[in-house]
Amino acid sequence: MGYDERVAERVRRVLSGQRNVVEKRMVGGRSFMVNGSLCCGVTGTALMVRVGPEGLERALARPHVRRMVFAGRPLSGFVCVDPGGYRTDAALAAWVQRGIDFVSTLPAKRPAARRPPSNSARR
Repeated sequence: MGYDERVAERVRRVLSGQRNVVEKRMVGGRSFMVNGSLCCGVTGTALMVRVGPEGLERALARPHVRRMVFAGRPLSGFVCVDPGGYRTDAALAAWVQRGIDFVSTLPAKRPAARRPPSNSARR
């Protein structure tokens, strides 16, 4: 599916002062992990935000927001914000902050242990 690099760059600017941010290519676009937990991302032109199960209905009540659907199924606790919902830098920052606020309630994840290369990789 891909993602809009301009939106990803805007998200990077918002997260620039945040510690422990890692970018990954996942969920059909570019995702941003904070303290090891998926916080937000960009898929197509939509901003994906992890608001948690408790914040889902409140987030869905906002304009330009819909449930995040991946592989034909809704992702629990995630919403997609269409461009009209994050048009301004302040609106984008507010949505990213919602994701940060939620993942800050989760225990920090430890970095995954590196697996030794498989036998097929050694050939």
